[in-house]
Formats: sequence, C-alpha cells, structure tokens
Amino acid sequence: MGEAAARPDLLPDLRDQRRQSLDRIVSVLYHELREIAHRHLRARGRGSTLQTTALLHEAYLKLVDQSRAEWNDQVHFLALAAVAMRHVLVDRARGRIALKRGGGQAPITLGDESSVNADDSAGLLELHDALERLAKVDTRLAQVVECRFFGGMSEGEIAAALDVTVRTVQRDWSKARMLLRASLGS
Repeated sequence: MGEAAARPDLLPDLRDQRRQSLDRIVSVLYHELREIAHRHLRARGRGSTLQTTALLHEAYLKLVDQSRAEWNDQVHFLALAAVAMRHVLVDRARGRIALKRGGGQAPITLGDESSVNADDSAGLLELHDALERLAKVDTRLAQVVECRFFGGMSEGEIAAALDVTVRTVQRDWSKARMLLRASLGS
C-alpha cells in the first residue's frame, strides 16, 4: 500500500497526452471532419440552427470525453467522429422532443443515400433506438449503418475501418437495412 501512495498519479498526464493526440489528428483531418458535419447538416434542410463548425466542435467535445475510445487509423477515427456527430444530433433531438412533448413523425427511409432528416427529432430518435437494438444483435451491422448512413463513408472506407472485405460490408448493409426496416415498421 505504501508503494501505491508514493507513486504519482499518472492519469492527468495520460489525459493530457490523449488530448494532445486528439488535437493533432483533428487539425490534420479538419477538412474531412467538416465535410462529414456538413453532410449531416445538409440532410437536415434549411431550418437548422446548428452550423457545421458547431456540430464539429460538439463532436470534438464528445471525443475528448471518451476515456477509452481508441482509433487505429485515419478511417477509423473518421468513423468514430461520425458516430460522435450522430450522438450530438440525437442529444439535440431529445432536447427538442422534451420541449415539444411530442410532434409529428415523418417516416425514415434507409435507401442508398446516406441522409437523415435530423430536424425530424422523433424520427431521428426512433432510428437511434433501432440502431441501439441492432447493435445488441450484431455490433458490426450497426457499425456499418453508422459509417454509411451517418458518416457518409464509402464501402471501401467502411471495410478498411472495420477490417473486413468490401463484400462483407455490402452483405452487412443489406442485412442491416432489412432489420432496421422491420424494427422501424416501414
């Protein structure tokens, strides 16, 4: 016990190193991250109050908060950032739902286009819940949907991020769409 008490607390140093590492990768990939954020917001339509830079900065704060998240390479980091942006949009949608106490629900389509109308707060939350249920059944299927639907990543980029073949990504995308459609009642 005496050794543990004499040992310095390394956690602040580790946090600082992680933050510096995150700062470096964000500065290198800033253009790509802005494009992902812009893609998210472009799908929202005109009435959005959230700007590209604000979404990117809120996602950055989520990434800083993750104490155990690891990224293997650039593609993997971009996938994690896309997921963080999705969580920012979901959090904002929950806030709007809490304020409105309901609202109309527009159907969500899972076509080949990687867009979602994030102004439809209830629909976004419904999709988020369906993705959470899918992740419990098959994590990789949910990851493929997050990368493609929310991250706008190509099949090749997803394959690299998940360390699988492009054909596996194609099969997973088809299966995930089928399961999500059933879950969403479309």
